[in-house]
Amino acid sequence: MRIALFEPDIPPNLGTILRLGACLDIPVHVIEPCGFPFSVQAVRRSALDYLEHAEIHRHESWDSFTAERPPGRLVLLTTRAAVPYTTFRFAEDDILLFGRESKGAPEHVHAAAGARLVIPIKAGLRSINVATAAAMVLGEALRQLNAFPKPDGPEKG
Repeated sequence: MRIALFEPDIPPNLGTILRLGACLDIPVHVIEPCGFPFSVQAVRRSALDYLEHAEIHRHESWDSFTAERPPGRLVLLTTRAAVPYTTFRFAEDDILLFGRESKGAPEHVHAAAGARLVIPIKAGLRSINVATAAAMVLGEALRQLNAFPKPDGPEKG
């Protein structure tokens, strides 16, 4: 399981997703160009001290991502899909792909996806924050696959 972010616009969202990836041991692929200068300083506030634990793969463009990406099905999360993520059967090598906060994903990214999923939301509203969406969908995928990291030490109740 991996997360890929297509040209992210908002540094705190990227930082939050990098922290999510670090905590759940999920690599994060950042497909540039970003809507901001991508640096440790740009994402540090939301990623806190988790950056050193994050597995980050940077790709200078969509073309370089498609050439370098690991094998696996691209699963695009988009408001333009009809299949709810909660009814989808995830696979261990899926790459959960999220579009830009401001524009989503362009047609060529949609065309490359092996699956397109939606998070059902209340009518009349546009979308859920990309970091929140990543946490929701990744959580469901890891639950289905029984792939959450094993906690250290005794269980706490």
